[in-house]
Amino acid sequence: MKLVPTINFGGNCREAIYIYEKAFGGRINCLITYGEADDPAYNPLLKEGQGEYIYHSELLLGGERIIMADHIDIEFETCYSNFLTVMMDTKEEVQRAYEAMKEGSKTIYPMEATPYSSCRVVFVDRFGIRWGIMTEQTER
Repeated sequence: MKLVPTINFGGNCREAIYIYEKAFGGRINCLITYGEADDPAYNPLLKEGQGEYIYHSELLLGGERIIMADHIDIEFETCYSNFLTVMMDTKEEVQRAYEAMKEGSKTIYPMEATPYSSCRVVFVDRFGIRWGIMTEQTER
């Protein structure tokens, strides 16, 4: 068994996957639009312009896979109770990733040391996804 996080978007998945790829040094493994998928279950639901929305994509981060897609069957809403935590090796890596993602974001906890992390920042990015980027505690 393998747990694979899945992130849903409301039309801006393509922009998000490229920002996340840059922020975390990831690799896009798959990127399929609704038009390319030509899925009979979704074709009747597509509105004008949604053929270019992302039907399915996969981003590899540190050997782990994240699935990302634009959903056309439900209205996208920001969810603050669920979020992804990315563990980095150094404070500098945390800072670089946050710099790549902070434009248009809402900071929940500023970048700081905590009892469990030498460097942690928690924010909701411009796509409505909540992230925690941190290191392990190395300064005790």
